[in-house]
Amino acid sequence: MMALSRADTSTLGRWWWSVDRWTLAALLTLVGFGYLMVLAAAPAVAERIGASSRNLFFAKQVMFLVMATTVMAAVSLLSPKGVRRLALLGFVGALVLTIATLLIGAEVKGARRWLNVPLIGSLQPSEFLKPCFAVVAAWLIAEAKMAGRKAWVAWALVVALYGFVALLLQRQPDIGMLLVITAVFLAQVFVAGINMAVVTVLGGFSVAALFGAYFLFPHFHDRMNRFLYPEHGNNYQVDVALEAFGAGGMMGVGPGEGRMKTVLPDAHADFVYAVVGEEFGLIVCLLILALFAFVVVRGLMRLLAETDLYVILAASGLLTQFGLQAFINMASSLHLIPTKGMTLPFVSYGGSSVIAIALGMGFLLALSRKRMSRSEEGAT
Repeated sequence: MMALSRADTSTLGRWWWSVDRWTLAALLTLVGFGYLMVLAAAPAVAERIGASSRNLFFAKQVMFLVMATTVMAAVSLLSPKGVRRLALLGFVGALVLTIATLLIGAEVKGARRWLNVPLIGSLQPSEFLKPCFAVVAAWLIAEAKMAGRKAWVAWALVVALYGFVALLLQRQPDIGMLLVITAVFLAQVFVAGINMAVVTVLGGFSVAALFGAYFLFPHFHDRMNRFLYPEHGNNYQVDVALEAFGAGGMMGVGPGEGRMKTVLPDAHADFVYAVVGEEFGLIVCLLILALFAFVVVRGLMRLLAETDLYVILAASGLLTQFGLQAFINMASSLHLIPTKGMTLPFVSYGGSSVIAIALGMGFLLALSRKRMSRSEEGAT
């Protein structure tokens, strides 16, 4: 393979010498874990549900991960302006499709979050709202900070967009997704330097909304009660996951040798971390945790030298989303928080989820690249 010199002015050459290669390596390592874990967990799940082939989920996830890697690489080539344009386009498209889920979406366990798309299968549009909203909100907040007397127009628009997204997710309902988007929005408002009184009010409103969800949504109420009073509810998946971690110990029982995945319904998706714990042990679990922490911390550290408020806010939102989603998945598996059907980025099985995460990380890689010439920054 020909080495790229610093004198190479091609698109690939400029990308290679400006992209954060350490973050890229960490993300690709997580993708590698995704291949390994779907190979370990998916055949047992396919066999248990009577799928046509034991390798059905594995073959599909390989395709999803190839698509995700391609998307991440392609999006990372964009300029900050190109990121904003793509995110705005993606946000409008995801918003329209999320509205469609309420009208024609498939209902699963009382929720309408998916669309059945020919040749693709199930599509969850709200997954794409997360990265696109983070970038669009960052742009509007940055515009509001620089707008002077007319700042209220941009603020009104970003608050209205957040409120509309929150309403759609509440109607599905998808409280977990709503919590993540709310956390992203609050983080960006905080980083933007808004008056702490406003941040406190918004935080208080979010807490009040959580209490409201507890009383208004039976599914959310049931999950909270099972977490708070485990002896009074059905915690089968969590109990099996904890057994898997215990069985794995420090070094694990060995790749493919785990037994809990044969009885754990979501072993390939929401509880894949438990499969990691059983087959590879505590050390690999900590390594995966360290990779997620590395991406978030390195991303935040690189922002210390950034001067563009839009870039700072967008990257902060994307990192908040990425880190929070990983935390929710791993903490749910360990019964540290109530269970939530949220995938472990790049490691869990899932089409919409893994491609949406790749889109968000492509945005992050593009925004965190070393600054080019002004002509290049302004390019699409």
